[in-house]
Amino acid sequence: SLSKLQLKTGDLDPRLFSRLRHLQKLDLSDNLLDKFPNSLTLPDLRVLNCNNNKLEDVTALKQFPLLEELTYENNVYLTLNDDYKVMFLLQNLRLLNGKDITKLANHVRRVNSRKLTSKVTAHWEKFFRDQLPEKYTAEQVKAIRKKFLKSVQTNVVYGPSSLSEFTRWRVKMIAEEFLACSLGVELNSDTEPEEKTDENEEESTESPREAAEDVAQVGDFSSYISNVTVTPSKRKRNHSKSSPGNKRSKTQANTEEEAAEDVSAEPLHFLQCHSKGNSREDFKTQLWSCVFEPVLDSGARKDPIVSSSRTVATCGGESVCLIDCETGTVLKKYKVATEEFFSVAWTTLTMVISDSRKKAHNILAAAGRRGIVKLIHVAADFCYGEIKAHKKPIATVCFSPTQETHLFTASYDKRIALWDIGIPDCDYNFKASQLLVLETASIPLRIALVPTCPEQYLLAGCEDGCFAWNIKLDKGQKSRPFEAIFQFPGEESLTTSHRVDGLAFLNDDVIVSKSSKPGCIYLWSWSRSFDAKGKGCQRTMSAVILAELEWSTTDMSYLTLSTCPAKEYVFCGDEKGSVWMYNLSSYTSAWGSSPKGKRSERRISPTQILPWPELRVNGEQPPEILVNNVVADPAFTYLVVLTSVNITAIWKKC
Repeated sequence: SLSKLQLKTGDLDPRLFSRLRHLQKLDLSDNLLDKFPNSLTLPDLRVLNCNNNKLEDVTALKQFPLLEELTYENNVYLTLNDDYKVMFLLQNLRLLNGKDITKLANHVRRVNSRKLTSKVTAHWEKFFRDQLPEKYTAEQVKAIRKKFLKSVQTNVVYGPSSLSEFTRWRVKMIAEEFLACSLGVELNSDTEPEEKTDENEEESTESPREAAEDVAQVGDFSSYISNVTVTPSKRKRNHSKSSPGNKRSKTQANTEEEAAEDVSAEPLHFLQCHSKGNSREDFKTQLWSCVFEPVLDSGARKDPIVSSSRTVATCGGESVCLIDCETGTVLKKYKVATEEFFSVAWTTLTMVISDSRKKAHNILAAAGRRGIVKLIHVAADFCYGEIKAHKKPIATVCFSPTQETHLFTASYDKRIALWDIGIPDCDYNFKASQLLVLETASIPLRIALVPTCPEQYLLAGCEDGCFAWNIKLDKGQKSRPFEAIFQFPGEESLTTSHRVDGLAFLNDDVIVSKSSKPGCIYLWSWSRSFDAKGKGCQRTMSAVILAELEWSTTDMSYLTLSTCPAKEYVFCGDEKGSVWMYNLSSYTSAWGSSPKGKRSERRISPTQILPWPELRVNGEQPPEILVNNVVADPAFTYLVVLTSVNITAIWKKC
């Protein structure tokens, strides 16, 4: 036992340890180790305890081939990917962190390896075999090796995204072995993968649930839905007869029709993972917010993948869940028994780890009815802190895109607060401070930072209108009234008084807002509506309307909208479980080039409406389904639909 001795990696002297030829059990827990030296040897080691250290890598453990029991809990930088690495590297391992992993390890070593080997070989045969001449030089082999290793790690995918690092690691290893066998290329002992996040093709059916049992027990709705009938047929736009003033050119009509045709989506999963007490009978918990996890930028190596993460955080009731959209697996679940979560938001903090090195980590903020913000380091399965932000419920939260520690919280106390959440140290000590308070005339429901100046202006959709604030921190005033309120067309005249329960930017200038007026979604211009040169606060400004979207005629509130700026899409659910999708790519260029921002006279019809599938649970259909929120990932691969009946629906674009 060498426990609790404040040992660092340099204290493990290989000259000493290599003499311990018959050592079978070693306890190195509660020390300061960040890695293992590669030459400790210990050929007979069977049991190793490394709990409560600062380990960042497990590959050096392969030097202990007879290891049967391994524990490394409370090493905050180790993840599920490291679990899979040791299962592959240590062929005799039976127990990992106290759990029997025999069945899963066999799957990793055999099934996973067989699948990946097949994919790697197929990738070579399809894309690279013909690139080498019959007689090739060493330089040609070197060049093709480099291209192949990069390509194969980018394009060969398998299993859930939570295991993408392990998959890249194995793919590179298999690819190097393949090249060594086929071309006589020497293996590279450096098995660090080139970074990539992927859209996976298949799932490993056993892996996530068995290896991630630190998650609370989760009710998986998809596992007991019966008699599911899905009819996701596309609906073309119902173009009404145009008046002479509404005539479109043939080119424009064709463009819009093509846009209407280019969407096809299929339902993947229907999950009931926010149930109170994990009850399968819970069809009352409302689901409110979801946001896709950002792709981590690992060190100096930029991630080569262009698509986004397929892991989404969802909240509703007493829990926050992390879901792999491709497999439908609930990767993690965080519960607070007395809470009802309304909003979640991601940020990426660069945290200092051992030896003053820095590493990027994704942090999730979750808030709701108690007015408290929970800060969760997801990779470490650890809620490391909370901010008592408001005395009343928090409706929504969002992080600044330019200041990673700046968090906005909008509350029922009619205030929007800006917080600096700080950066936790290696012991998760952090200091949060309030930087600004924005006073609102009514409850703020949705907030959005202006993309062209996110450190200067914030918009909020409130119970009684749409407002803008100057949030620049070099101004001395810590508590600020709104700077502008926007007027919109009313029944008979312009009005500022209406509930705005949907608000998002479609691009740098175009705002999409939804009001409580039945069927009313406006697109309007920020730059043409807001007079930045005007002086004084609480000024009234007319929103310059560019277009109006055709939507449901319901007067139901709080069915919010979202946008996918990269694909120029708007999404909004309705009171019948349907999702309305609008491809606006054929309109945005015209709005941008028109100096006066001429408004489209007719409402823009949806490109497609995804109807709610016919689902039966125990032979019965769920009750009335409202779509509270619908969000696409930045690449528009997945569409996550949150409902009023505790069902998360995941669609995939075909």
